[in-house]
Amino acid sequence: MELLEHKAKLKEKYPIKPDFRARMEDLIGKEDADRFFEIAYYGSPSSIRVNTLKISVDDLKKRLEDYGWKLEQPIKKHLEIMIIRSRLKPGELGKTKEHLLGYYYVQDISSMLPLLTLLPTKGDMFLDLCSSPGSKTTQAAAMMENSGVIVANELSLGRISILNSNLERCGVSNTIVTKNDGVRFCKRLRKKTKFVFNKILVDAPCSGEGTLRKSLKTFNMWNEKTIKNLSKIQKRLAVEALRCLEVGGEMVYSTCTLGPEENEAVVDFLIKNFDIEVLDVKIEGIKLRDGIVSWRGEDYDKSLIKAKRLYPQDNDTDGFFLCKMRKLSDKCLLEDKK
Repeated sequence: MELLEHKAKLKEKYPIKPDFRARMEDLIGKEDADRFFEIAYYGSPSSIRVNTLKISVDDLKKRLEDYGWKLEQPIKKHLEIMIIRSRLKPGELGKTKEHLLGYYYVQDISSMLPLLTLLPTKGDMFLDLCSSPGSKTTQAAAMMENSGVIVANELSLGRISILNSNLERCGVSNTIVTKNDGVRFCKRLRKKTKFVFNKILVDAPCSGEGTLRKSLKTFNMWNEKTIKNLSKIQKRLAVEALRCLEVGGEMVYSTCTLGPEENEAVVDFLIKNFDIEVLDVKIEGIKLRDGIVSWRGEDYDKSLIKAKRLYPQDNDTDGFFLCKMRKLSDKCLLEDKK
């Protein structure tokens, strides 16, 4: 009864705007939209990623099980990913000595998907264009075994402090942190050095529709004007990043939102102006839905069915979008503006 009353109060404090509901119903249907909004008022389960730079999966698993924690490893090929099925005390997950020593990173499974898709390896030259707080940067470093080079870019000085703190805690030593606007950074790097990367992640700033379970304030802040404005920023970031990718290299574009304007429309713009191919993505143990090829009267490239969408009601996670692409040549139809 208390839980129902609490949820009723949350719904009253954070109501669903009619335009938001209408969009979600257009996107996934009324029944599915109802499930999407219902789960939004329940917190998502805690999940962590073992930092294999400092400890093995088996060793950390034993340590946490000694605390009485019940752990689930949902992805067979990535046993470093664990869901905590025990009910922990407030703050307990972040106060263990294992967390303070950097043995694990608290991270939603949705946030781990871009790197499980891009799969950076030892010796790669990897760009994380919008990197703070460092969840994906530290994940990449572990996958690369602290070899190769990671350039982690971030604009906000305050967020860079958080990024540096997480890199230090996790024992990351192959990363160069830069402070710049993502678009200007790529332009300067390309024009002054001609340097290119073979792996790039553009985890773009977005409207955050997929993170409602963590921040119900998103309900109150949501509006379509913001979505349209963000789409313009996202296209500029993705364009300049793609220009810094070597021929044959791979890039993942991702967001923690669900509106096609911020997702498929951005990649469709890249397809129309660059020589790229969209690559299929499959992650065993995670239900991923296909990308959207038509939205409110606008048709997108058919290959965008290979892009992937993660809905909270499918996996008990946050919501997410990702698309993996390969650059086939340096052909570009856009004017190279300063």
